[in-house]
Amino acid sequence: MNLTPQQRKDRDAQRQQDASQAMKEHRANEKAFYDNFQRLKAERQAREAAELRKTKSASK
Repeated sequence: MNLTPQQRKDRDAQRQQDASQAMKEHRANEKAFYDNFQRLKAERQAREAAELRKTKSASK
């Protein structure tokens, strides 16, 4: 398929726009994953600290 220079330019612009949108979505997904990971980590650490306090007070 032979494209005219204008069609090639339009196609390249569309590809660039698609790639830019894909990167934005990828970064947003990465941030959501990281934020969720940090939240779960904090919750786990809080549970572990509470359990440690519980076992220490029970052994006294």
